Amino acid sequence: MKTNRSHHLPMIIAIGMALSIIIPLQALAQKKNPPLVFAHENQHLSLMQKAYYKERTLTAQPLLPNPFLMDNGKKEVKRYGQWAQRRAELLASIQKYEIGMKPAVSMDDIDARMNGDTLIVDVHVDGQTLTLSSVITYPKGGKAPYPLIIGASRNSIPAQLFTARNIALMTFRESQVNNYTQWGKHDRRGLYQFDRLYPSLTANGAYSEWAWGFSRLLDGLQKLGPEQTHIDMKHIGVTGCSYAGKMALFCGAMDERVALIIAQEPGGGGAASWRVSRTIGKVETLDRTDYNWFLESMKTTFAEERVDLLPHDHHELIALCCPRAVLLLGNPDYEWLADPSMYVSAEAAIKVWQRFGIADRIGYSIVPGHDHCQLPESQYPEVVAFIERFLLGKSDTPTTIRIAPADYQQKYDVKRWVNW
Repeated sequence: MKTNRSHHLPMIIAIGMALSIIIPLQALAQKKNPPLVFAHENQHLSLMQKAYYKERTLTAQPLLPNPFLMDNGKKEVKRYGQWAQRRAELLASIQKYEIGMKPAVSMDDIDARMNGDTLIVDVHVDGQTLTLSSVITYPKGGKAPYPLIIGASRNSIPAQLFTARNIALMTFRESQVNNYTQWGKHDRRGLYQFDRLYPSLTANGAYSEWAWGFSRLLDGLQKLGPEQTHIDMKHIGVTGCSYAGKMALFCGAMDERVALIIAQEPGGGGAASWRVSRTIGKVETLDRTDYNWFLESMKTTFAEERVDLLPHDHHELIALCCPRAVLLLGNPDYEWLADPSMYVSAEAAIKVWQRFGIADRIGYSIVPGHDHCQLPESQYPEVVAFIERFLLGKSDTPTTIRIAPADYQQKYDVKRWVNW
């Protein structure tokens, strides 16, 4: 299968630069670009909580919902300064209807220490303690504090792409929070380690609990500081593949301390749109996904044609990363991954970054000819570009990357799904 990449990254960048000329005037008028990363997990927690508990009427939306339109249906985001409220609403919707509440934790309830190169974090909630640990692999060269890439479950991107650039490596061992797996023995809902701390949240899907645990690792790093961890909190990335690609997307989208999210082949329930996936064949849809990952109520409420009642879709999960950086990697050889749906979702999400004049902070590369979760050398340039710009701070690195099979634009036209 041929791809619409021409195998020349500079050409893609040139096209992106040409497109930047037609960025909406409101983006050009901004005094400065939005930040690349933030110091807090959720800057606007109170706004999110208010939106989460607010009652709402579900109405059918056959097309992709407008990410700029506030929940009241009256006000629309026109500039970056208005994005915080809308992002909080989207974050609330995804938790309320898909994965369950990701509870907030005070830094006062976090104890952290280093044992050699191992970070150990104790999380205290209502008399219960959950302990997380992860080894940090430091680069042999460079100078501390180091950028850090965290692998969700594991790092499926070749380690040399990071180690050669003096980036530290770490793994988020999600089984320490919720040990669900599709391939072996595991506990069941209500009996995971997370559930000891939050017995009222046993209906949660794994992705909210894993995102919670991931954020507690960042709490530990932040509480100890670079003097003890030798990690640069302004340059942290997360990556993962397949079910862990979804995990990386949820973890990064829900924690604003993450500067770069690389979701590799995340499939349905990740970057792909639930609405679009339902129209394209034998792929992972809302009806046919693993409900250990999600609220079981999502299926009973939104299965089949009722998916149109879902107040959001996954272009808005991607948009939670904005204004930070995200790279989506696809593999169209595996139909189940629903890459055409991810393509539509990504194109829709790009419009959010574009409105704020920062469309080069999001990219996608959908390339065939390799095994699942095996990054081919042909995709290295895209990954390296995002690493160098957003983890190493090389601001002149071109990152306007839009790579997909040649027939996607015609067969899966985003205009069919977007009327905003």
